[in-house]
Amino acid sequence: MNMKKSIITYASPKDPISEAFRNMRTNILYSDIDEKMQVLTVTSADKAEGKSTILSNYAVALAQSGRRVILIDGDLRRPRLQEIFGTRNQPGLTNVLIGEYELSKVIRTTKVANLHLITAGRIPPNPAEIIGSRQMAATINTLKSAYDCVLIDAPPLGMFTDAAALVGITDGFIVVAALGVTEKEELKLVLDNLANVGGKVIGVVANNEPMTKRKSYYYNDYYDYRKESAGISKKPFSDRLVKMLTRKKHSHKR
Repeated sequence: MNMKKSIITYASPKDPISEAFRNMRTNILYSDIDEKMQVLTVTSADKAEGKSTILSNYAVALAQSGRRVILIDGDLRRPRLQEIFGTRNQPGLTNVLIGEYELSKVIRTTKVANLHLITAGRIPPNPAEIIGSRQMAATINTLKSAYDCVLIDAPPLGMFTDAAALVGITDGFIVVAALGVTEKEELKLVLDNLANVGGKVIGVVANNEPMTKRKSYYYNDYYDYRKESAGISKKPFSDRLVKMLTRKKHSHKR
C-alpha cells in the first residue's frame, strides 16, 4: 500500500497536526466514560469536506495507541479510502454484504500496526438499503468481537440518508465541517436529522482548507457542541466555528 501523505499521523507523527489528532483521540475516548464508544461513524454536511482524510488520521492515531482498529469505507456512493491507503477497491464491503466473499477475505492490512481496512467494494444501485441491512449489522457485530474500535466512513448526511441508517449499530457520530465551506444551516440540519432518528453526536470536527502547497487537510480542533449549547465556551475554537458556519459557501471565491 502506498499511503497518501495526507495521513499526517503516519507520515509525520511529530507534526503539530498529528498531535491535534491525538488530542482528538483523547477527547473522544473520554467523551462518555459511562458508555463504550466502540463503533463510530463519521459524516459531513456536504462532499469534499475532508471527512475521509480526518477519519483516516484518527484511525491511525487510535492504532498508534495500541488499540486494534478496523476502518470501513461505508461511503458506497463516493468511496475514498482505497485512494488514501493506495489499494484496490474490490473486493470490499458490498461484496461481503451480498454474499460474494467471506468477511475475512476483504480485510486488508495497512502499513500501520493494529490498523486494518475494508474498502467499499462494488458500487451498488441502492447504497442506503445495503448500508442499513441486517447483513451490515451482523458484519459490524462480528468485527466488534475482533477489534477495539470500528470506524465507518459514511456519505454526507446533508446529501444522503445512508449515515442515518447506521444509527442502530453506531455508538456515536462525528460530524466534519469544513472551514469556509459549511454553512451554519447545513450543519444544524445534519445534527437535527441525527437527533430525530436517535443518533448520538459526540462532537464536530472543524477541518481547515490547506494552508500550504501540500495537498493535505488540516485538522483544526475537536468541538463538543453539547458543551457549547450548555453554555460552556471553548474559546477561541468555538468563535472560529461560529464565524465559519455563518459564512456562505462561496463567499471566499470572489
